[in-house]
Amino acid sequence: QVQLVESGGGSVQAGGSLRLSCVASGATGRSNCMAWFRQAPGKEREGVASFYAPDGRGYYGGSVKGRFTISRDNGQPTLYLQMNNLKPEDTAMYYCAASNSWSCGRYGIGPADFASWGQGTQVTVSS
Repeated sequence: QVQLVESGGGSVQAGGSLRLSCVASGATGRSNCMAWFRQAPGKEREGVASFYAPDGRGYYGGSVKGRFTISRDNGQPTLYLQMNNLKPEDTAMYYCAASNSWSCGRYGIGPADFASWGQGTQVTVSS
């Protein structure tokens, strides 16, 4: 099992930026694919971005393309999400997830592909 701990959430005004971090520990060999999801109250969990470590490729959900950037430090596996030009509709709990999924977002970022989850970090964007 991979343990995931997120940090970096907070409250910002529209147009601002935040950087989320997710540190992985435990069975990190099972974390070739790591991703960020978000869930707003009353809504389904949405795939935001994913990163496939073996080839270094990132994939993004349509609503965040051009504004968010996913990256990973493989030292102690740490996943980052740089969020720029934040909008009120980005308000949600953001979760980090990990798996060994080889597709890792190539055909969509779905929660069913991920076995390990963090507790989440809240992002609130005010207008």
